[in-house]
Amino acid sequence: MTPPLELDDIQGLVTRGYRTLASACFLVLATAGPAAGARAALGRLAPRVTNGRSDPADTAVQVALTPDGLRRLGVETAERDGFPYEFVAGMTDPDRSRFLGDVGENAPRHWRWGGPAGPPVHVLLMLYARDGQRLRQLEAETRREVLTPGAFTETVRLGTAELTDHEPFGFRDGISQPLVEGLPKATAAAGAGDTDPGQQVVSAGEFLLGYPNEYGLLTDRPLLPPRRDPLGVLPRAPEGGADFGRNGSYLVFRQLDQDVEAFRDYLEAETRRPDGSGDPAAQEALAARMVGRWPGGAPLVRAPEHDDPALATDNGFGYHATDPAGLRCPLGAHIRRANPRDSLDPRPGSADSIAVGRRHRLLRRGRPYGPDGTEDGPDAHGLHFLALNANISRQFEFIQHTWLNNPNFNGLHDGPDPIVAPRQERRATFTEQGRPLRTRHVGLPQFVTVRGGAYFFLPGLKALRYLCTAVPEDGRQ
Repeated sequence: MTPPLELDDIQGLVTRGYRTLASACFLVLATAGPAAGARAALGRLAPRVTNGRSDPADTAVQVALTPDGLRRLGVETAERDGFPYEFVAGMTDPDRSRFLGDVGENAPRHWRWGGPAGPPVHVLLMLYARDGQRLRQLEAETRREVLTPGAFTETVRLGTAELTDHEPFGFRDGISQPLVEGLPKATAAAGAGDTDPGQQVVSAGEFLLGYPNEYGLLTDRPLLPPRRDPLGVLPRAPEGGADFGRNGSYLVFRQLDQDVEAFRDYLEAETRRPDGSGDPAAQEALAARMVGRWPGGAPLVRAPEHDDPALATDNGFGYHATDPAGLRCPLGAHIRRANPRDSLDPRPGSADSIAVGRRHRLLRRGRPYGPDGTEDGPDAHGLHFLALNANISRQFEFIQHTWLNNPNFNGLHDGPDPIVAPRQERRATFTEQGRPLRTRHVGLPQFVTVRGGAYFFLPGLKALRYLCTAVPEDGRQ
């Protein structure tokens, strides 16, 4: 059995998405001098950081660091010390960029932040508040604490729109989230059993370091020599060493511009009547087939012909028994790729199939931005995609490369994700399975473009306190 979650040592972003805190902004920082100044600034901020037990009604603060940020504060991040290669190499490593599809318009050289030619990215501060006025107060207070001489400078401020249930393309979002073992929602849903592909309880170790994952193992995590923690701030690992990784997670952050106008233009062009007039109902239906849900949230597997408000948050469905051929929800629809549920080998429709899917889940914590000028201009729309996972390669990168970007997913040909995948020479095709004939939509433009990003480590609160107080072994400050 999984040991009880140490909620007082876990940052709250793991346990909740702060949906009651509708206002948020993200401050991307770089160190501005010797490590001592940065550690002191983090020490001033650390008491504000919200833990996993709290359910704040006013504000919340979270902190994450890149590999360079950890090194600047005295923690080496070589792979042999338990940090995974993909985290150490970084999202903009050429091999990782090719693997993730960050080429062409998505290439890091074009990014607004996080790219190889841009200013450094060391620390991410995530600020949440109940409304805009309280957020402005929290941001001002935070800036006074950390943006001081010799501590940190601001690389970029990333604003967000007020949180709603819908993302910029107009679809209800945040419906399908994994239930984390050890949290109240998972305990309440445990009675549903393993046969419900939409209500699967996922091992805590898939999202938190120091707990068993879906393989019944502990995911590799950074352990430091005990001499590096003479004050005993960090817990001691059973296998030896000071456990810097325990209760931490890896945070994937990507700024995704959404071309809402291009999306609407494409839908209008593809569904135009013979007389040249538009067909709003057909546009909505095509968009729903590309996504796999209606704008209101109802899944096509349950409501193939029209939206159904009664199914707005329905998540208790699979694909194999009800729609194996994609006649209700196309095989290449976005939600069918992002979470294939019970349609994976081996033995689709079985518990084994569902178990495979549990090893490739993410906790999504994203926030939309625009159209109020908070980012690149008054017409900007997009999503600050944030996802938590314990194994970047097996979770985020696998989903991105093997399910979303893969043109041959689910037996398709030249059919990457119709919504979020990058386009190579505009050859992407979206296929609607049908009888007696299928419908193929060719030449899909690119609707989503990456504008920034990085891999971060979200430390447990003891590890954060260690970063604020630790002195490197060789005495460097």
